[in-house]
Amino acid sequence: MNDDAGPQCFFRGQARPYRCRTHSWSHPVFDWPLLQQNAPLLLDALWVTLQVSIAALAIGFVIGVIVGSLRLSPIPLFRRLGGAYIFVFRGIPLLVQLLFIYYFLPRIGLPNVSPTVAAVIGLSLAAGAYTAEILRGGFLAIPGGQLEAASLLGLNARQMLVRIRVPQAVRLTLPALINEMILLIKASSLVSVVGLADLTRTAQNLAASDYMFVQDYLMLAGFYCLINIPLAYCGSLLERRLKENGA
Repeated sequence: MNDDAGPQCFFRGQARPYRCRTHSWSHPVFDWPLLQQNAPLLLDALWVTLQVSIAALAIGFVIGVIVGSLRLSPIPLFRRLGGAYIFVFRGIPLLVQLLFIYYFLPRIGLPNVSPTVAAVIGLSLAAGAYTAEILRGGFLAIPGGQLEAASLLGLNARQMLVRIRVPQAVRLTLPALINEMILLIKASSLVSVVGLADLTRTAQNLAASDYMFVQDYLMLAGFYCLINIPLAYCGSLLERRLKENGA
C-alpha cells in the first residue's frame, strides 16, 4: 500500500499539508523518508526554542542581579522584598506560572498575551529567582577590601555593582550559572502548554499525526542535546580559562 495516498494533516501556521498515518503497532520504529520530512519542522521549532530561551536568560539575569542585590541591601524592607520574590517564584512550579500568566492575567483586566510573550515572562521570572540566589553567593564571596577600595576611589553603588560585583560574581559562580542556563533550556519544553510551537509541541504534533513516537521523541531528545552538550562544554572550557588567568 502506498503511504502517500493516506490522509493529510495541517499544522497550525503551516500552509502545506503533512502526510498522516493511521495508528498501527506494526509500524517500524524508524522511517527515514519520514524523518527527513520531519526534520525541517523541528529545525523551525528549534529556532523558536532558542529565541525564547535566550530572551528569558537575558531578562532573568537582569532580574537576578537586581533581586540578588536587594537580598544584601542594608535596608530591611528591600531584603524582605527580595526574599519574597525568591520564595514565590521558586516555590510555585513553572508550569503553574505559565498557565497563570497566559490564562489568568487577561481575566483581571490586563491585555491578552501571546504564547511567546507568556513563555518569555514565565521563564524569565523563574530564572530570575534562581539566578538571584546564585549571584548572591558570588556577591558574598567578593573580598570586602575591594569594595572599600572602590568606595575610596569615588565609585558609587551602581558603578561598583556594574564594574566590580557583577563581573566577579559571574566568574565565581560560572559553573552554577551554566547549569542554570541548561536547566532553563530544558524547562522551556513546558511552554508548549500555552500553545507555543516549540520543539516539544512540534514533536508532540508530529507523533500524534504519524504515530512514530519513538522516532519523533528521539529526534526531540537529540535536538535538546544539540543545544545543551555544546553549552556545557563551552562553559567548562570558559571556566578552565578563567581559572588559568586567575592563577
